[in-house]
Amino acid sequence: MSVDVRALTDTFAVAPQLGPDDMPDVASAGFRSVIINRPDLEGGPDQPLSADVIKAAQAEGLQIEYQPVVSGAMTYDDVERFAQLLQQLPGPVLAYCRSGARCATLFEAARQVHANKS
Repeated sequence: MSVDVRALTDTFAVAPQLGPDDMPDVASAGFRSVIINRPDLEGGPDQPLSADVIKAAQAEGLQIEYQPVVSGAMTYDDVERFAQLLQQLPGPVLAYCRSGARCATLFEAARQVHANKS
């Protein structure tokens, strides 16, 4: 797979910025869902728009959600929504942002929230 993916569990992985052309590789790698955590235009006009990635992902049969989270300004609501998406979306799930770090932070925070509710 040409996409730089870092698995955090057997059912969840993170990646840096992806584009429409990456969606066939994401699907062929066995992912069933994608979460976009990078806000549109965060990286300027050359960044792929979420609408274009969503269209390409759907063409590959992937479920996809756009949940923009501002780097350095993550909220509890962001974590709650991410946890909901992880419960609702079919796995394995691949989330991406600029570097993958924001998604990894969301994932760990969502796991802690879920553990505290159990």
